[in-house]
Amino acid sequence: MTLSLIDLFDKGVAIKPDRPCLVGAGETLSYREAQASSCLIGSALVRSGVPRGTRIAVLGPNTNRSFECVLGTLRAGCTWVPVNARNALEETVYVLDHTDAGVLFYSAMFASQVPEIVARCPKLNLVVCSDGAGIADTLGFAEWSTGASDVWFEVPVGPDALATLACSGGTTGRPKGVRTSHRTWAFRIAEVMQRLAHPAPVHLVAAPMTHGAGAGALELMALGAVHVVQPGFDATAVFDAIEQHGVTHVFMPPTALYRLLVEPGAVDRDLSSLCYLMCGGAPIPPERMEQALALFGDAFHVGYGGTEFGGGICWHPGAEMRRAIAAGNRGRLLSCGRPSPLSRVDVRGPDGRLLAPGESGEIVIDGYVLASGYHKDEAETAQAFRPEGFYTGDLGYKDEAGWVYLSDRRKDMIISGGFNVYPSEIEAVLVKHAAVRDCAVVGLPDEHWGEAVTAVIDCAAATPQLADELKALCRNSLAGYKVPKHLVFWDSLPKSPVGKVLKRAIRDRLARGE
Repeated sequence: MTLSLIDLFDKGVAIKPDRPCLVGAGETLSYREAQASSCLIGSALVRSGVPRGTRIAVLGPNTNRSFECVLGTLRAGCTWVPVNARNALEETVYVLDHTDAGVLFYSAMFASQVPEIVARCPKLNLVVCSDGAGIADTLGFAEWSTGASDVWFEVPVGPDALATLACSGGTTGRPKGVRTSHRTWAFRIAEVMQRLAHPAPVHLVAAPMTHGAGAGALELMALGAVHVVQPGFDATAVFDAIEQHGVTHVFMPPTALYRLLVEPGAVDRDLSSLCYLMCGGAPIPPERMEQALALFGDAFHVGYGGTEFGGGICWHPGAEMRRAIAAGNRGRLLSCGRPSPLSRVDVRGPDGRLLAPGESGEIVIDGYVLASGYHKDEAETAQAFRPEGFYTGDLGYKDEAGWVYLSDRRKDMIISGGFNVYPSEIEAVLVKHAAVRDCAVVGLPDEHWGEAVTAVIDCAAATPQLADELKALCRNSLAGYKVPKHLVFWDSLPKSPVGKVLKRAIRDRLARGE
């Protein structure tokens, strides 16, 4: 037996049982009530004959009930399989099948998809509508849970039992199921306690709970945090929630941050409660970081994380950014921060050799925050999880002071005319132009260059003049071999359910001549 993830939630209950735990859609559950709900759901699972260790998927938007189902899953000694509510049906079927899910909690908004999900996922033994009446071959929550006990109980689990089996973003291929144990979650929570300390945290869940925002909620529950749950990201609603609830913590990807920065009236909002606006998931150009600092002050933080190693392996606080700017070291804004004191971040060459400060290579992470591998994929596990640590696939370097700088994804690096080209460096220049809403740089096969640097631009109106201005902007800031050979204008860029640009989809579309 070990200190499990649900035990750590119970510690949050003990801090202040009557403090609000989940606040959403006109309903507030205290920690005591959320604990009782988790026991009710856990008891109903045990009564239904669901064995300890069963993979239980939760398909629904950000709601109190979705979180209750997650807590009930953990209470029963089972494993949470997050399913993003923005997934296409094919993606949901793949996740359920790949993770061997045996139980599915689904929101009524997905009722039309459920018959096909059930037909194509034969490993599902129990399917429950979490917020309504069940359709054919499924159960409604009320009928399924009636008579189950809400009295506290525990199901012992070992330290290496899986707490979560979350599929990675899948921006470069099929998502991989990441196996994360209770022991690993305990170390991640210890890291959060060290980095995000606050006497009375109020956490806004605006990004999908199946990714960083949900992981942050589970971690902060151990501190007794209030969680304000929003069904999706809306810039106005985010500002409203910060003012109304005194939000102290919020996580979001850069795409969401950019929407906050252009929200009308943002500068007039009361953001005094905010201590940690945590942004990660993709590089942020220095110009956007300075805008964020101007709006959010020292509450703006940049981090580096991943499904395989948690959300705060590196941390760059707003106060450090301000000090760097004041010292004339604006280049420091390109850093994702210093490594956590509980983990090690190295830079290694293709041969595994540890590289010196300033030398570029692959970022390798070691520590107790690492997942234990990929589900049903021994080859990928052996490739990424090696004795010296987890090979992230991210390229970068460390400076003499230990600050970590990310260059790009290894798979996204372009080799043009024999030179290594990092797309993020070019993207950071292109987004400086006021007409560019978003952009992505990829390499396309080219007989002369090997790969031709190609920029896909999301803008309101494409004109020959804009193309000339963008190329001139790049020529003024970049070496000649980095200037895009081709500029392509689209109305929008393909993105994953969590807002990451899908460069593989971009390359495929360009290859088809679209």
